[in-house]
Parts: sequence; structure tokens; C-alpha cells
Amino acid sequence: MITRRHFTSLSAAALVMTALPARAGTPMRVLASPGCGCCHAWADLARARGYAVTVEELTDPEAQKSERGIPLELASCHTIEADGYVFEGHVPFEALEAVLQDRPDVTGLAVPGMPMGSPGMGDDPSARYDVIAFGGEAGTGTVYYRAGTAQPFDT
Repeated sequence: MITRRHFTSLSAAALVMTALPARAGTPMRVLASPGCGCCHAWADLARARGYAVTVEELTDPEAQKSERGIPLELASCHTIEADGYVFEGHVPFEALEAVLQDRPDVTGLAVPGMPMGSPGMGDDPSARYDVIAFGGEAGTGTVYYRAGTAQPFDT
């Protein structure tokens, strides 16, 4: 028999679960540049969103990025592996979560360089920069998401 207390607890748990991102709890491996604080800041933001994050240091960044199909011109300070996709650099979680949910035919997303205001680099939602899809149907790169705009998925 369900008591009022049991029902209230179940209802609260359901509300918490619906507030989490589509892929919360997804294992995420962050390959960070040695000594780079912003890589760890991005990983901390991912943990706060409910992802199961492990962080390792890149030992040969160019080779490790190349192995994962990341074009050199899209490189940044860290590489993320999650659910069969690769995310390079300070990818905003809205774009990352759209890929994990929609499962497009791409290798992954990249935010080249280290744009100020991106997640882990100041976290300013109004910061403007492009998120590039690469591999698969995206080829060598197409704009997937425009951060800091009213309609970021209208590219």
C-alpha cells in the first residue's frame, strides 16, 4: 500500500529526474591538457549536470586528437568522449546534450581554441562563438550551434 509519505517521496524523485539533462549519468571521459585549469572547470560543470566524469591527462595531444577524428584546425585544450561521440574543447552543454539525444551521423562537436565565456572559460551565456560538427554527414566541419544567440540551433 502506498502511503502519503511514500507518494510524496516518489513524486519528488520524479521531479528531480525530469529536471536532469537527457543523458545525465552518462559516463564521460575528459582528456585534459596537463596543468590546464579550464579543462577541469569544464569537467566540474559536467559533474554538476549529473554526468559521471573521469579526467585523464593527454600524453600526446596531436596523436590522440587525430586518432579520434578531430581535425587539427578544430583542436582545443581538452577532448571529451561520451556515448560514442567526441566533443573537443569548451562545448556548451545544450549542444552536447542535443547530440547525445538526437544521435546525428557525426563524429562529434568542437569549439576551436578557448573562447572567453564558454563553459569552463567564464560561463557567460551571452558569449558568441560557433560550435562545429565534424565527421560523418558534417564532413570536415559545419556550424551546428551558435552560442550566445537567440536561436542557437538555426544555422
